[in-house]
Amino acid sequence: MTTDMQVYLRRRTTSYLMVGLCGLATLVAVSILLLVVGYTLVKGIAFLNLDFVTQTAQPLGEPGGGIRHEIIGTLVLVALASVLGIPVGLLAGAYLSEFGGGRTGLVVRLVADVLTGVPSVVVGIFVYVLVVQPMGTFSALSGGVALAIIMLPVVARTTEEMMRLVPATYREAALALGIPRWRMIVSVVMPGAMVGIVTGSMLGIARIAGETAPLIFTALGNRFGFAGLGQPIAAMPLQIWRYAVSAYDTWHQQAWAASFLLVMLVLVISITVRWLTSRRYH
Repeated sequence: MTTDMQVYLRRRTTSYLMVGLCGLATLVAVSILLLVVGYTLVKGIAFLNLDFVTQTAQPLGEPGGGIRHEIIGTLVLVALASVLGIPVGLLAGAYLSEFGGGRTGLVVRLVADVLTGVPSVVVGIFVYVLVVQPMGTFSALSGGVALAIIMLPVVARTTEEMMRLVPATYREAALALGIPRWRMIVSVVMPGAMVGIVTGSMLGIARIAGETAPLIFTALGNRFGFAGLGQPIAAMPLQIWRYAVSAYDTWHQQAWAASFLLVMLVLVISITVRWLTSRRYH
């Protein structure tokens, strides 16, 4: 067998091996998702119906009950955190990508990386001292601030990496036409990285949608529905936690059903946004 043939066979074997390992890793990742969704579905299927979504929570011993207020509260908190966190994350990521080559950029990256690893309960305590105590009450606003802080470094670092992938020739062509640098970033670089930026934003939303610890110190919960940004607010993670640590089987089943809906909510939001983005920026 010639040397060229040996090299070819070795490369082909290595290629098949690596493709097989990638396929195995993909199968494991998908299997974990299906296992989580399937397990929560089986455990909470007794309460998965339209009434569970449209009704409010009932006292122990009363039949039925749902998580309408908790669903609305979760959507409000996620929307508020997105309004507060995504724009700041986008601007921070744009700065790191286009102007972050010096010492200041190094410090900002370090802060973002450290903030990514900070436990969410610490963020909750921080916002409790910073927002809840001066306001004198738990509130949806403080919960949104806590979730925005958790989301911010994820959006910032993803935006930076996606904008760096835009070819430098795009920037040079825009600047050669006399376009100001800020306009070049907004009109050329960001649209070119928009799919990745939206994906990073969805990762941030998925990260905060199930957070419980910071909401204990900020949003607290409210069985009577949304009463304004300055008042406590219910949320699905809070209700899941309270039901899960209780001693009642009925509440345990409702916690599993709510867990399934929370996972499906994040999945539907991610798929919808990715589909709309891919159609817009194909």
